[in-house]
Formats: sequence, C-alpha cells, structure tokens
Amino acid sequence: MKRPPHPVMALGAAALAALLTSAASAQPADPVAGRRLANRWCTSCHVVDSGKGGTDAVPTLASIARDPNRGPNWVRQWLTSPHPPMPDLNLSRNEIEDVVAYLQSLAR
Repeated sequence: MKRPPHPVMALGAAALAALLTSAASAQPADPVAGRRLANRWCTSCHVVDSGKGGTDAVPTLASIARDPNRGPNWVRQWLTSPHPPMPDLNLSRNEIEDVVAYLQSLAR
C-alpha cells in the first residue's frame, strides 16, 4: 500500500507549482504601454509628453522620473495607494509595472 505524501511536502510542492506558474505568466514591463497609460490617465494634472497636458501645480512625469527620492519602489507604492489630491486609478500590478518602466525610460 502506497503512503500519502507528507503534508509539509505536499504544501511545498503546491507552493513551488504556484511560484513557477506565476513566473511563467509574468510579462516584462512595457514602457510603451506605460506611456499610453500615462497619456490616458495622467495628463489632466501632469505634463507627460513634450508639454502635453498638465498644470504647473504638480511635477512633470519627467521630473518625478529623475527625482532620486522617487525611485521605482516609491512609484509602485504611490500608485498602489495614492493620497489626495491624486486619484486612485485602480491600476493592475502589470499596469503599474508598465508605468514604472515608462518613468525609468524618462530618467535615462
């Protein structure tokens, strides 16, 4: 008679399978898609591309991208849980990564 797998081993195998599945389905961030998102959602307040949209009351996306105190992790956190007056755009994790990739392209 075959013994059932040990519960810890079964749990470990399930966690490994979930990790491999999520890693295989993860797509690299797309700065072009991030630019489209920024043009769609950010231009009412921020200058995004070559002076398009924005107001002088908030920083341009280029200045945010070049600010050493506002790195990729800061941007991720901010877009995940923004504070007023910034609206919560309810971006997906992939969309946030695309915006981060776009901002990183501006920083170069």
